[in-house]
Amino acid sequence: MTRAQSAIELLVRERARAHPDAPWLVFGDETFTWAEVLGYARRAANGWLELGVRPADRVAILLGNCPEFVWAYLGLLLMGAGPVPVNTAQRGVTLHHILADSGVRAAIVSDALRPSFDEARASCPDLEHTVVVGGRAGDGIDWDVERLLSGRDADPVVDLADAPAAAAMLYTSGTTGPPKGVVTASYDASPIGVLLGAAGVKPGETMYTPLPLFHGNALYVSMIGSMVLDARFALAERFSASRFFDDCRRYDAVEFNALGGMISILLKQPPRPDDADNPVRTVLSAGCPPDRWEEFERRFGVRLVEWFGMVDAPGILLNTEGRVGSMGKPIAGVEFAVVDDADEPVPAGHTGELVFRHPAGQLTHYHGLPDATEAAYRGGWFHTGDLASQDADGFYYYRGRKKESIRRLGENISAWEIETVVNGHPDVQESAAHAVPSELGEDEVKLVVVPKPGVRLSPAVLVEYCEGKVARYAVPRYVEFVDELPKTGTQRVRYGALKERGVTPATWDRQANGAGSGPVGTSTVEEQHA
Repeated sequence: MTRAQSAIELLVRERARAHPDAPWLVFGDETFTWAEVLGYARRAANGWLELGVRPADRVAILLGNCPEFVWAYLGLLLMGAGPVPVNTAQRGVTLHHILADSGVRAAIVSDALRPSFDEARASCPDLEHTVVVGGRAGDGIDWDVERLLSGRDADPVVDLADAPAAAAMLYTSGTTGPPKGVVTASYDASPIGVLLGAAGVKPGETMYTPLPLFHGNALYVSMIGSMVLDARFALAERFSASRFFDDCRRYDAVEFNALGGMISILLKQPPRPDDADNPVRTVLSAGCPPDRWEEFERRFGVRLVEWFGMVDAPGILLNTEGRVGSMGKPIAGVEFAVVDDADEPVPAGHTGELVFRHPAGQLTHYHGLPDATEAAYRGGWFHTGDLASQDADGFYYYRGRKKESIRRLGENISAWEIETVVNGHPDVQESAAHAVPSELGEDEVKLVVVPKPGVRLSPAVLVEYCEGKVARYAVPRYVEFVDELPKTGTQRVRYGALKERGVTPATWDRQANGAGSGPVGTSTVEEQHA
């Protein structure tokens, strides 16, 4: 296997040699050519060395989307250090956990994040050096970013023999526990290469993302993917539904990636006559609601290519055949299966946990967590924690998160199932279903809803809307309206935060109000699969 650092370094050098004046990175009104990209990367590499960072050290990157993120990241790769991109929404004990657990020796941080960073770093003795973006040195900050980028524009003189294999250590979202650092022991780009081929992007065309670079989707698929395809890379500071397709037009983007609820949120925007008048051809989508798939393609004149992948291990499902609702089939020799709690395969059409194994064996591990790594890879298969089913044609379908399932009266309920139904209501922008304790034991279902702007919704109406669309035992007992859902930087709902909040004075109780179908005492397998 080729070291990820070497592969990316060679890509940057090759692009700068082949066409130094060709633009690559576009951020707002700024455009950077390949020669400028290599120059910034070299200066950052030498700046890191002068600061005291050495090959094999880890360095935290706490920045939103900006060119400085790119220069810091590439500079670390050039001099053999390991970047640790950190979710900028992390605070308190979780941020401290990431800084301490990763053992980072240095960090580059946005000045806006200094208060939370300073609090978290107080008991991290390994963290010796800090660079700030948008602020000044002093008061615990060694350098500003301008000083970091004032290094020599020349290849760094370093011994890369002990440099790490991974292009970064990325932490899981931590929706069900402390985030885990994912370390790549051996690098294999073949699955991501097949995915990029499905994007259909030609050299010189533009890939666009507003997703955060601290997440693997934007970092690996969009940023590094654009290098592989010799495409331009248009980066937005953050996701904005109202200006999303205007940005695509502005940058002449032919491809973008969609995560989580982006498809539904974009469809909630007021229709415009020019919705389909945009340059986008392909959307690499992870988690498109099946009932919005064809509507999205028609309205915006694009082709959806659904896929499944995760930071934890290299395995990708890809749907290039337009099978609505499906994540697709395995690619690049990776074997997938759906298993029950005893790790036995389930029949086609039945739901179980999605697992996969790479032909080269185990390629990743969780940093400092041998037991968690062993549990994830038990039996030689990586256990995703996702629920899925497979049809008779070999296509896989997402059925929710196993750890986000709700158990009520002996029945397992998928939050995804309820959310898919509720999000189909014309007055709902997005929703999240989660478990709250039941006075009868096990769980009750609580639904948290963000209504569309300017509309008034009744909890009883939503409950009635669910009846007949989900099993009776899955109809929510509790409903609460909020202005926004708590989310990670990758737009994934933070179910842990919702569960901690639980039932509040603002929560409507179906049972107390005598609405809907009322308490359910029994259920059947036939009803569950109806």
